[in-house]
Amino acid sequence: MTTDRQPDTQPQANGRSDFPFAGLKDPSDQSKSNTEQSRLAEARESYAGRLLTNAQFDEAIAITHILEREIYKSGAFKDKLRDYAYAMARSENMDARKLEGSLRDLFRERTGRTMNQMREDLKAREERQPEGSQDKALLAAHAIEVRMAEGDKVTFNRAVAEQAQNLADEFGVTDVHARSMMMDAFKAGQGEDGISWRDWGDTLDAQFYRPQIEAEKEARAQAKEQQLDGNAPVRSMRRR
Repeated sequence: MTTDRQPDTQPQANGRSDFPFAGLKDPSDQSKSNTEQSRLAEARESYAGRLLTNAQFDEAIAITHILEREIYKSGAFKDKLRDYAYAMARSENMDARKLEGSLRDLFRERTGRTMNQMREDLKAREERQPEGSQDKALLAAHAIEVRMAEGDKVTFNRAVAEQAQNLADEFGVTDVHARSMMMDAFKAGQGEDGISWRDWGDTLDAQFYRPQIEAEKEARAQAKEQQLDGNAPVRSMRRR
């Protein structure tokens, strides 16, 4: 499967808050940055925020970013919230259940929505997909091959995740739902006798990713061999 469409490299505008760990922040959006800073200041002076030290507050805010990313990825948050609250509480000698409540409060202060509200908003958008969404999902699926062909050691799973996030940003849905959209569109385009999604991924990995990995391994082996040859001791010639 080939296409002339270039893969999207920048996420589309969406409701996601600035997330410094995944490249979602747009430096040109000054108003968005100001809003984020204002909310952080309010969160710091909130009941949940003022009980924490500066280091604890920074860590808690980082966790809210992680939880937000998880909601946009999968639409879930409870397991990750519980795990991170327990891990932080253990290291900071805090009550895990109270900390979980504080993380929920700080999340609301920072984003303007509760975790459940954010999840429900995404779910509502998934239930009312606009006309033409399947065509865009198919284009996103086609862009996977382009991304792997032009990228540097990009696996099928990584390319799928990137395109799923771009599509999710465009439609305001979770990454998981966007991935399902691509898979359904791809399956419909292939027909009953076409290649399956899994087999297509295996084919692309074999065509693009694995040859690059093998070439890298060979280059490292050659470089190591040359280094060993260069460090070989010089045998002195003594007259007998």
